[in-house]
Amino acid sequence: VQLQASGGGSVQAGGSLRLSCAASGRTFASYGVGWFRQAPGKEREFVAAIIWTGESTYYADSVKGRFTISRDNAKNTVYLQTNSLKPEDTAVYYCAARAFLSGSHYYTTRDYDYWGQGTQVTVSS
Repeated sequence: VQLQASGGGSVQAGGSLRLSCAASGRTFASYGVGWFRQAPGKEREFVAAIIWTGESTYYADSVKGRFTISRDNAKNTVYLQTNSLKPEDTAVYYCAARAFLSGSHYYTTRDYDYWGQGTQVTVSS
């Protein structure tokens, strides 16, 4: 499966962005998707994930209550709604996918087989 992340941009603190991860392939409904981010000089970190059934979602503590992950299988797209953005949210955001991603393995980069190219999010104070 091929992934295309988009929707990044520059916003002021408190603003919102909706990131999209568009996937190719007719079996997208069988894939779980995660969002990760990487700031300059830092390791890539987990942000949010939605398992392949869409029944469960998971969030990093740093974004819980502000970010929402969702999926639209008809459009082969997973979204990450980011609200109340903070300067520390500034990073390149990547989406990743794995077939039949479960709730027991979603937190690390090793849990995913396919990666998109990333989209830059910049939050100014």
